[in-house]
Amino acid sequence: TDRAPDPTNGQQYRINEGHERRGGHETAFSRRPTPKGSRLHALFEHPLYKRPLPTLTEEDTLFNVNTDIRFDPKAAENQEWSKDGDYAPTGDLSSDSYPNWLRFHIGINRYELYSRHNPVIDAMLKDLVTQRITSVAMKSGGTQLKLIMTFQNYGQALFKPMKQTREQETPPDFFYFSDFERHNAEIAAYHLDRILDFRRVPPVAGRLVNMTKEIRDVTRDKKLWKTFFISPANNICFYGECSYYCSTEHALCGKPDQIEGSLAAFLPDLALAKRKTWRNPWRRSYHKRKKAEWEVDPDYCEEVKQSPPYDSGTRLLDIMDMTIFDFLMGNMDRHHYETFEKFGNETFIIHLDNGRGFGKHSHDEVSILAPLSQCCRVKKSTHLRLQLLAKEEYTLSALMEESLQRDSLAPILIHPHLEAMDRRLRLVLQVLADCIEKEGYSSVVEDDLASEGMDVATDTRR
Repeated sequence: TDRAPDPTNGQQYRINEGHERRGGHETAFSRRPTPKGSRLHALFEHPLYKRPLPTLTEEDTLFNVNTDIRFDPKAAENQEWSKDGDYAPTGDLSSDSYPNWLRFHIGINRYELYSRHNPVIDAMLKDLVTQRITSVAMKSGGTQLKLIMTFQNYGQALFKPMKQTREQETPPDFFYFSDFERHNAEIAAYHLDRILDFRRVPPVAGRLVNMTKEIRDVTRDKKLWKTFFISPANNICFYGECSYYCSTEHALCGKPDQIEGSLAAFLPDLALAKRKTWRNPWRRSYHKRKKAEWEVDPDYCEEVKQSPPYDSGTRLLDIMDMTIFDFLMGNMDRHHYETFEKFGNETFIIHLDNGRGFGKHSHDEVSILAPLSQCCRVKKSTHLRLQLLAKEEYTLSALMEESLQRDSLAPILIHPHLEAMDRRLRLVLQVLADCIEKEGYSSVVEDDLASEGMDVATDTRR
């Protein structure tokens, strides 16, 4: 196989050449002492987690704060926002005075949903847990109940209530499309996405909600309100309306009126920032007997590579990132994905709707890796980070455990799920090692580290 070139002029993420010839992952980085204190802090201080973005132009930012954003006057408690909907501050009103959800929206650009060390994200996670809920409505569509919650600062989040305990595994005879959505999976997915340095999942936090005071008493949704009842065990319950799991048999009950749930921060309103929905080329059939084309055609990736937007730019490599992300979680339910329309095809995939991850810790669904094994392509930065996370000094499971301890509902995942991620990471690295053995390093690993300061999304065109 090909010998890998030294990345980025011999910087700290130089790979051991012997390692690359073997395709293994034991000696990917020069050995370092085990970090004292926070592994997470040590990870985020690694050079791979400090690479700068290209210089952003107006075309690279989702909003031009001065001209593009228009505020709904009803969604502005700050009296300095004008009443006609335009932003017209009296005096010097800086963006620092905006609510955290708005600062999050303004920070979105072509390359990332949020920056690595943005203090606004931690502040917004705190808001999701502490802000007073002022109104609640059911989200239309979907097989299971989801609620839209609006806060005192006019931010909004999607609430997915707890349906299963941490210990419950998805039954082996359940189809992926009839599985429950798990609130803790949504929380864990956000933390995993951040540790992988994708930063494509909107911030998610766990919250204990009072069903009486924070849902029933503040909702104007009569259909939702009518589904509240008191169970024989004297607990407050409701079931809402949806297409599959909304009935008294699937009611959500508090103890007596407290219920756990995940709150995922809303992305900007579609009227302000349109998003395009794409069908995942490796979408499952969602049929009990039929198989999808990719399941029966081993050369399926060749067809995908010849079809826009996968025939140029970074989209195919972003699908590989999403594939690895889903496999580590055990998520089989990735039928569609979204991008921001403004950025065209040269932008990241948003990793939304991750509630069907972390259902089985005792089973690794290798079919999720089909895109990776069929295409044998990966970004160099992704490959290096995966090798880093497999090293004893960091260890994906330990990083996840540390990160998840910050959530108010911790522990979020039981240990078998954490251990499963380490096992699955080794399987991902083995698939890539087999690809490199078969096709050569330079054919498999796309060098997105060619020049320092060059971001992944701009330097991987083939």
